[in-house]
Amino acid sequence: MRADPGNGSRAVRITGYRSKAVGAAVALVNAVADGTDGPDALRALLRDHDFFWQDFDPAEAGAYRAWGRTLRAFFTAEDPEAAVALLNELMLATPMHPHLAAHGGFGLHLHYAPPSASLAERFRATTLMQLSELLCEHGLSRTGVCAADGCDRVYADASRAGRRRFCSEACANRTNVAAFRARRRGPAG
Repeated sequence: MRADPGNGSRAVRITGYRSKAVGAAVALVNAVADGTDGPDALRALLRDHDFFWQDFDPAEAGAYRAWGRTLRAFFTAEDPEAAVALLNELMLATPMHPHLAAHGGFGLHLHYAPPSASLAERFRATTLMQLSELLCEHGLSRTGVCAADGCDRVYADASRAGRRRFCSEACANRTNVAAFRARRRGPAG
């Protein structure tokens, strides 16, 4: 939650699908990289990240896969300038028409794509805007490629501490166990 700029005692509620758009972008990039991006998996990804998965059209699966490949460049960006250039280019190429909406119990919130947009277009606009917001707030310090040896999955850290460097607990644990064992063996090996 973020403090309301007009009143420090109030908080702005980030709603539903919008609050999970960065996680959805990470999940999509990783699903495409892993080859786990079939129609059922994409539908589950949308459901798990609070998008309107009921609107998923399997014929648009290719659009999601292409978007996942495109977004990977954001997570692998070497410097903020490269990330900004990419996001600006994508914002110019993505049909957007920000507007307020209130539906589904989410309360009043922003939509980024035009009202007539398909779910794939809404997904694209929403993930793009939320990655842009993450970049504005934290630079590239919260995103990247997993630090585990041999893993090329991406991550985004939205936690308060911002110390995440792995795509999953499994990669973090495997790396920590390997480091512990290496220390126990000592310099002689």
